[in-house]
Amino acid sequence: MTIVEKILASHSNKSKLNPGEIVNAKVDLILGNDVTAPVAINEFRKIGINKVFDIDKIALVPDHFTPNKDIKSAENSLLIRNFAKEMQITNYFEVGRVGIEHCLLPEKGLVAPGEIIIGADSHTCTYGALNALATGVGSTDIAAAMATGFLWFRVPETIKIIYKGKLKPWVSGKDLILYTIGQIGVDGALYKSIEFSGETIKNLSIDSRMTMANMAIEAGAKCGLFEYDDKTKEYLEARVTRDYSPIASDKDSIYDKILEFDVSNIEPQIAFPHLPENTRPVQEAKNIKIDQAVIGSCTNGRIEDLRIAAQIFKDHKVHPDVRCIIFPGTQEIYINALKEGLIEIFINAGAAVSTPTCGPCLGGHMGVLAKGEKAISTTNRNFVGRMGHPQSEVYLSNPAVAAASAIKGYIAHPEEVL
Repeated sequence: MTIVEKILASHSNKSKLNPGEIVNAKVDLILGNDVTAPVAINEFRKIGINKVFDIDKIALVPDHFTPNKDIKSAENSLLIRNFAKEMQITNYFEVGRVGIEHCLLPEKGLVAPGEIIIGADSHTCTYGALNALATGVGSTDIAAAMATGFLWFRVPETIKIIYKGKLKPWVSGKDLILYTIGQIGVDGALYKSIEFSGETIKNLSIDSRMTMANMAIEAGAKCGLFEYDDKTKEYLEARVTRDYSPIASDKDSIYDKILEFDVSNIEPQIAFPHLPENTRPVQEAKNIKIDQAVIGSCTNGRIEDLRIAAQIFKDHKVHPDVRCIIFPGTQEIYINALKEGLIEIFINAGAAVSTPTCGPCLGGHMGVLAKGEKAISTTNRNFVGRMGHPQSEVYLSNPAVAAASAIKGYIAHPEEVL
């Protein structure tokens, strides 16, 4: 069996599973945020029970419109806050302690190999970087799971992608996933599991792996999975204290397809409007003038991303015609960036540093685009109107390209700055 088949089998008391089967599987963690949890809570109330199945296995993370941007977002946050208190939910994260959910949960040790994590947010698949089956589901599914501890799944087929070769300078996991989506399309892995493998992957940091798993959904995938290795073990050692069971695919596993990519010639990638699959090398985007640069999000808001951006910004200034917004993924990432002097570099460069929030990514607050404006962003989606006005444009990139572009005033390769 493949990784996803093994995890689903172990959580549904099956010895063998095949793609296409339907199983009722036990879940290890349920996630809701300030947009999706209110719907789930209202549906949970209709079930007619007065407690959740396990107060330690639910995480409520108000990160999208917080600090509250308006009355509606304040009311949603209040609903979550009151529910967390009533149910005595252990993992509720208030403003000041909250982070962007998909940066926060791994950091807090709430994700471990071999587990099933469901979240009412499509980018829950981030946790596949830690050898867990993590996937986004609907708010009504979350309500049922909060009541029972179980959820039904269709066992997905698996696509194995093997990456070979050494990455060029300034090329990261973000470029690998953008390149991959460009090759297979936004529906190229529809309801399938992607296994990321190969020598290139073995050399990737956990932060870069999380970026790739995060964007598996942008290829339509149900989840994006990595095998457990020494880097996974090192990341988990200081965070996860409970026992866990790493999962590897069998050597005779049957895959839907196997793809191989030689990464040695891949340049930093840009996803042009209005789909993540519309990818081209940065050279083909040069000189596109931008109005805003955004560095952060659940895709690229980790400490590695901020360090890379700071390398570019050091001794440089944001272009006078550009607004640059940087938002660390969590408070811990923020304080580590502060200790390392990264925040000072950003502020001296003329960037605005935000509290952890999803705000700019979904055009919610903290950087909404006006009609006709263009942004380069390290986020994960560039759909029509994603970050503001329907007639604005979003170009996706890695943090180094976004930083270089903020300095130059147009989409630029980092080598143009350094």
